[in-house]
Amino acid sequence: MAHPEQKRSSSPIVWVAGIAVLIAAVSFLRMFTRERVEVKVAPASYQELTATVSTNGRVEPVDLWQAHAPAPGGVVQRIYVNEGGHVDAGELVVRMDDADARSRLASAQAALVQAQLQLSDIEHGGSTEELGTFSNTVSSARLEQQSAAANLRALKVLQQKGSASPSEVAAAQQRLDAADLALASAVSHSTSRYGASERESAQARVSDAKAAVEAARNALANADIRTPISGTAYSIPVSESDFVRDGDDLMDVADLTKLQVRAYFDEPEIGKLAVGQPVEIVWPAKPGVVWHGRIVHTPTTIKEYQSTRNVGECIISVEDATGNLAPNASVTVTVTEATRSGVLSIPREALHTDGARNYVYRIVDGKLQQTMIEPGLVNYTNVEIVGGLKPNEKVVLGATASGKELSNGLAVKPVQ
Repeated sequence: MAHPEQKRSSSPIVWVAGIAVLIAAVSFLRMFTRERVEVKVAPASYQELTATVSTNGRVEPVDLWQAHAPAPGGVVQRIYVNEGGHVDAGELVVRMDDADARSRLASAQAALVQAQLQLSDIEHGGSTEELGTFSNTVSSARLEQQSAAANLRALKVLQQKGSASPSEVAAAQQRLDAADLALASAVSHSTSRYGASERESAQARVSDAKAAVEAARNALANADIRTPISGTAYSIPVSESDFVRDGDDLMDVADLTKLQVRAYFDEPEIGKLAVGQPVEIVWPAKPGVVWHGRIVHTPTTIKEYQSTRNVGECIISVEDATGNLAPNASVTVTVTEATRSGVLSIPREALHTDGARNYVYRIVDGKLQQTMIEPGLVNYTNVEIVGGLKPNEKVVLGATASGKELSNGLAVKPVQ
């Protein structure tokens, strides 16, 4: 018969062992009966795949002419075309007030005449009045020289007869020497008044005056502004009687059926662009309208755009512009980089990327199995499968319940 104290000591051990067995049984049962995560699946299938990239751009005229205010500015007298109106090449479109230009031309012409007179005087030794004075001076000096020479000869004859003293002959000789010197000085002054440097300066003043006249004539001619191209006057930022400064924009003219788009592609996208790729163009101001074009120039350098992006500028032709797409409009362009038919593909949401590794999850024996793949063309919705999957093999897109992360070996239940 067992002792009562032995019965009391063995009771806790039995209870602990029973609880451990119960816990193990519950864990074992949960391991085999736990709820599997529901996941969406899709098969790898053949289809047409198109890859596109979109960005923003700005519309530009291919051929643009801008009328600018001529120097030194002035007042707009007349505008001959309304904004949006058509103009032909050579047509007068703006007339500036030419009163100032005419005044400048008159002043320049007067300055030219004065410079030419000064050069003529230098080349001829002086003005007509000065030349007359010089001639009279030379004539007077010559008469004095002749008189002094005759007087000296007469005194020398008288000296030989004893009727004239040596001092009188010496005085007559001094008079003749002074007359010779005065005549030589008068002749030299009349023929060599101006030197080579003075002649060169006068010629330079004439050249400058001629240039000023030509500039004034051009300014007067520029008061009538004509367009060299045919097109639409799509921008006229001034009105009649406005005062404008030199170089201010008066009118923009372009053929609005010949447009291009300057598009700004982020740096990672540039390598996918190629000349000739088709482009769709949309403008928010005209919903539902789509213009078409092609890439004509790919980016050649990287620029900072609005201090937030590094972009390459791409030029896109607009092939169906009919005048309903405004210059300087901000548009969205979508470039079709490639289109492939009959390629094996899966939904893009099934693709996982870890560095250089690309993989998907397949279901094998009720659990997720990570499977490496080789992707090809990728667009916003699908991925081309170059290797790693066979047609109709199903891949996991994601869990049906939010917050459930996929992992290798996770028990799952596929749903359509």
